[in-house]
Amino acid sequence: MGGKAKRGIPSKVEDFNSWYPFIVEAAELVDKRYPIKGMDVWRPYGWRTMKLIDALTHAEMERTDHEEVNFPLLIPENLLEKENALVARLKRAREEGVDPDDLRDEDEEGGFKKEVYWVKHAGENELDIPMFLRPTSETAMYTMFPLWIRSHKDLPLKVYQMVNTFRYETKQTRSFIRVREIHFFEAHTAHADEECATRQIEQDLQIVDNLMHDLCLPVIKARRPVWDTFPGAWYTIGIDAIMPNGRTLQVASCHHYRDQWAKAFDLTYENLEAKQQHCHQTTYGMSERLLGAVVGMHGDDNGLIMPPAIAPHQVVICPMIRKNSDVDTIAKAEEIAAILKSAGLRVKVDSRDIHAGQKYFDWEIKGVPLRLDIGPRDIENNTAFAARRTGGKEPLPMDNIIQECKRVLDEISDELRKRSRAHTEDVVIPLTNLDDVEDGKIYEMAFDGTDAHAETIERTTGLSFLGDATESYDSERPCFMSGKPTTRRVILAKTY
Repeated sequence: MGGKAKRGIPSKVEDFNSWYPFIVEAAELVDKRYPIKGMDVWRPYGWRTMKLIDALTHAEMERTDHEEVNFPLLIPENLLEKENALVARLKRAREEGVDPDDLRDEDEEGGFKKEVYWVKHAGENELDIPMFLRPTSETAMYTMFPLWIRSHKDLPLKVYQMVNTFRYETKQTRSFIRVREIHFFEAHTAHADEECATRQIEQDLQIVDNLMHDLCLPVIKARRPVWDTFPGAWYTIGIDAIMPNGRTLQVASCHHYRDQWAKAFDLTYENLEAKQQHCHQTTYGMSERLLGAVVGMHGDDNGLIMPPAIAPHQVVICPMIRKNSDVDTIAKAEEIAAILKSAGLRVKVDSRDIHAGQKYFDWEIKGVPLRLDIGPRDIENNTAFAARRTGGKEPLPMDNIIQECKRVLDEISDELRKRSRAHTEDVVIPLTNLDDVEDGKIYEMAFDGTDAHAETIERTTGLSFLGDATESYDSERPCFMSGKPTTRRVILAKTY
């Protein structure tokens, strides 16, 4: 412990709230000293990591026939008023249990109005119509969709963008987890009917599974309870990463809108009977919180541990520099690096003339999955000495270095997934007693009760309903509150 304490790294287990911000800056992911609170500067290592996460997302979008767009940052105020009126009406319809079409739009605050940044001047001129920085892009996109969709031949429309969004966050900011300028991915789709839109949500959840596999993250997918569903959505599925302290962090969400937004934005198409019909829409969003979850879940008291799929440097090679040595370890390190790079691996040679221990510390805190040490004796033995960031050391034969490095990187990924699964099994437990809720645990229960039952549970336990897990129980169990048999598996947790 003495060595770690000298490094100044707080204990992750004992003080996660201090460990997390320390690691984010010590590993040079972001710099929080920019003079606007909640707007961090991405440093090269952090931005490269985020771009690698984005690349995984791009590949999934390509695979599922989404097309990339890029919408303007500014949105005119009248579109926000349109969204607010829609959201307020849908919220009122939900509360009163009536069809939203039976209600008129009213001037009532809803949506993002209290969270947006306003632009009211251009140079010295006051703008006739104020504008705001996008908090998300429904209103901007759905203004254009009716211009692009005319008939059933134009459907499905599947577009996405990766942009910065802005929300005036008033709570305590925390890098990646709660910020005011958010690196954001959003996919928006339009479909012929509800059934097609539902299939899109199913595809989105498969994309989530693929991404989380690469990030080695344990997640819970749950259909949010009605009171926690965005009023503009028919239903919302939240994807929550499980953090090491047992709290959950929402890293993604899917919304099924049915035709509610299409009616507000007059988004129709000509169907096969030559009649106008409203589209059904979905959205799927993720943010830089994905990186926050990676930091929190995989790091340890020595720094980050980067999943190989998103590590800026998958392999770092440290040549052992000996004064007056006849063996050129740097040249050998560069030769091995070129071989590995030719196989598509991301490799860095650290030829700095500093103490080896300092190099090890630098790459350990940045979480590089695999370090190769090459000294005169290693060259003599035709091996590179490999140290895994997850623990374990072994010599790798240079003649087979590509296959050996790929094998070790795959094993590191598998080890991170194994740790994630073990953490999930340890943290997610059945709820047995409302008065016996343990800090740092996530609870599941059979539940088919009323909103009043749910309110009682939340008030008594201090936990929040994440909603119905997408994987229900195999067989019926008695509801925790009413005793009615149900297969609904509801998840409760403390959230960020």
